[in-house]
Amino acid sequence: MGRGERDFMDIVFNCPHCGTELEVEAEAAGESIDCPACGKPIQIPSGPPTGVPPPKPPPAGVASAAVPPSTAASPEKKFSVPVSSKPVEPLIQKALPSLKAQAKGDGKKQIRIKTLRHSDCREVGKDRFDEVVSDFLSGVGEENIISITPINYSYVEMGTQKLITDFGVAVVYRE
Repeated sequence: MGRGERDFMDIVFNCPHCGTELEVEAEAAGESIDCPACGKPIQIPSGPPTGVPPPKPPPAGVASAAVPPSTAASPEKKFSVPVSSKPVEPLIQKALPSLKAQAKGDGKKQIRIKTLRHSDCREVGKDRFDEVVSDFLSGVGEENIISITPINYSYVEMGTQKLITDFGVAVVYRE
């Protein structure tokens, strides 16, 4: 229920510890509970329920709407969502900046990865894989290479529609 649509039999009160507005059914009056907002123990006041006054009976000659059976059999409600005018601290913390953002901010080199596939280094009648890998590694510089890892992969060759297994290298380096 939204604000202003409370049941007549609800008790509305504020937590004495954090001031959060709570709403419970009148049957819970006098019970001890933990505040859903701050977790501290509180006792539900046994004072008169507050809320919207009961609806006025319909004028003579006007039939009142029957309560649908699904509403009559609804589960018993004990608590509602706490409402507070105080600022709420976020439950989800902001993510840490990415490695790329951190690297840009402090002047350090960025960490990169390059995958060189054997199938991309073949020309008609010539395998240039070793040449391409050597050129890339010399361009990066030995001092910037973090790791070189051999890889195996599979792909479907477009012309023959056959599954081909091939190899390559993954190079992690600083730029």
